[in-house]
Amino acid sequence: MSKSQTTTQRTVRARSPMTMRRMAIPHCVTKTNALQSPPRQNDYVVPVPSDTEAAFLFADIAGFTALTEAHGDEQAVQLVEEFAKAVQVELPRVDGEHIKTVGDALMLRVPDPGDAVRLALWITRNAMGGHQAPSVRVGGNYGAALERGGDYFGATINVAARVSALAGGGEVLVTGRTAALAPDLDGVLYESRGRQVLRNVAEPVEIFAVVRVDENAEQLAVDPVCQMVVDPDHAVGRLLVDEKAHYFCSLTCAAAFAQHPERYVQ
Repeated sequence: MSKSQTTTQRTVRARSPMTMRRMAIPHCVTKTNALQSPPRQNDYVVPVPSDTEAAFLFADIAGFTALTEAHGDEQAVQLVEEFAKAVQVELPRVDGEHIKTVGDALMLRVPDPGDAVRLALWITRNAMGGHQAPSVRVGGNYGAALERGGDYFGATINVAARVSALAGGGEVLVTGRTAALAPDLDGVLYESRGRQVLRNVAEPVEIFAVVRVDENAEQLAVDPVCQMVVDPDHAVGRLLVDEKAHYFCSLTCAAAFAQHPERYVQ
C-alpha cells in the first residue's frame, strides 16, 4: 500500500463530562445582616450535584460543657443519647446517614442539599424541643469527600465542622455553596453572615444563617448558664440584668448566674 493510500486517522478530543455538567447560577448575593431571598452565586460557577457529593452536617448541643457542669455527667450523657436517637429516627425521610458521634456532636450525611437544610432546621426546632430541652446547633457544607471504612474525610468535612462551631444555640449555619444549591425552599430565608475566616481553612468562606419565616413564633427563652431551653411559665427563677429578664431551668443555674452574671451576659 502506497503512502498516498494510507488512511488518515484523526483524533477527536471529547468534551469533559464535568464541563458538560457545569452550569452558572446567575444572581446577586448581598452581604448584609437583613433577611433576604435565598442566595444564588454569581461570582463562581456552581457544579451540578453528582452522586459522589453530599451535604455533611454537624449537629451538637450548644454549651454542652456548661450543661455538664450544671447538671452532672449522667444527665448530660442521657441528653446526648436522646438527641442521637431522635435524629436517627428522622434520617430515613431524607435518605440520610449517621456517620458517627464525637462527644455530643453528630456527623450526618444527606445526599440532597435541600433535604439537608430542612433536616438541620428540624433538628434545631424539633429534635429536643420543649421546656428544659438542650439548645441545639447545626452547621453544614456541601461537596465531595473521601470515604474510608464508613467514615468521610476531606476539605468538605473540615469546613462543615468549622461552620458548626460558629453557630449559636438554636441556629443553623451553612456555606454559600450549600445555600446556592437549595435556593427555593418554602418558608426558608437565608441571612448573610459575610465571609468568615475558619480555623485551618486557607480562604474566608461565605456563611449564611438558615431562618424559618415563622422563626419568632413561640420562641422560648434559653438558660444563660446551661443553655437549656426554658419556658418562662415554668422557669424556677428569673433575674433581671439591665432590664433584661433571664430565666433558669434550676436553682443551681440561677445561683451560679447571681454570683457571677458577667460570665453569662454578653
